[in-house]
Amino acid sequence: MAEKDPNSEYAKRIDPTKEGLSKDQLKFIQQVEMEQWRKRTQRLKGRNVATGLAIGAITMGIYGYTFYSVRQEKIMDEIDEEAARLTRSQVPKTGAN
Repeated sequence: MAEKDPNSEYAKRIDPTKEGLSKDQLKFIQQVEMEQWRKRTQRLKGRNVATGLAIGAITMGIYGYTFYSVRQEKIMDEIDEEAARLTRSQVPKTGAN
């Protein structure tokens, strides 16, 4: 197994503000950072789209289920109608009815 040498020149971290870098080197660093940012952004964009679609699907499912269950509440309407019929039938008949 290769040992890590802190003095190795391979992948050595530098501080661009303290090192004496040429304009070409700074431009190359910016290009590499920009490419890394683009890759990361594309990956995050895909995740954001997937998350948005999942949240939208859950929301639409909840609304759909709510409308479906409210539409099936005809039992309460039937109970109300039956109570009204019973009330009308128990009221004594008068000339005003």
